Amino acid sequence: MTEPLFRTDPYLREAEARVIGHTAEGGILIDRSIFYPTGGGQPGDSGCLVWDGGRLPIATALKAEGGRVALVPAEAAALPPEGAPVRQILDWDRRHRHMRVHTALHLLSVVIPLPVTGGQIGAERGRLDFDMPEPPADVAALEEALNALVGRDLPVSEDWITDAELLADPSIVKTMSVMPPTGQGRVRLVRIGQGADQVDLQPCGGTHVARTGEIGRVAIGKIEKKGRQNRRVTLALAD
Repeated sequence: MTEPLFRTDPYLREAEARVIGHTAEGGILIDRSIFYPTGGGQPGDSGCLVWDGGRLPIATALKAEGGRVALVPAEAAALPPEGAPVRQILDWDRRHRHMRVHTALHLLSVVIPLPVTGGQIGAERGRLDFDMPEPPADVAALEEALNALVGRDLPVSEDWITDAELLADPSIVKTMSVMPPTGQGRVRLVRIGQGADQVDLQPCGGTHVARTGEIGRVAIGKIEKKGRQNRRVTLALAD
């Protein structure tokens, strides 16, 4: 398996690794990764790889068989050979914006406490689809409540529960269409706030900011009807 450095330290911008193989499609398999692989609505990270005699831009990262991470080159070029030590350099600005948007979407699910039917994260904006038969009466009030949570500068932390604990308390799962991955014995939870100030706790494998204040101001955009009961709510970073 690839050691998920993006999970243990989402603020890590550079790290050493070793090439452990290549995929049939030309991806580079590494033993430890600061690149988040596409999943859970969050895009894979981009950046570059540097090794003795070579440098290669990375377009994205994907999950590969056996719990490994494959880095996808942005151009056709010579790949670092198996066994080669490499240095990973993350496109930090893009990743950090993903983190800000992702945490903001968790807060959006707090101010709109309805089941989530889908979602997507981008570097400028993100969206959640809700099981929402009727549109909200006051979008401005929702935006104000969302930014109030951001402004409280709440800590964002992680916890872990067993598969059995998750099955015993399905109420912490907000998504209707996708269940958190189980089968590895435990599931990661992302917590916003602590103790009496906790506002959210839900399963999530993505990267997040350390405190909500880091998100900055966000704006709620248009709310689109997507099907009989689904409505899509988009938010955007103000800077």
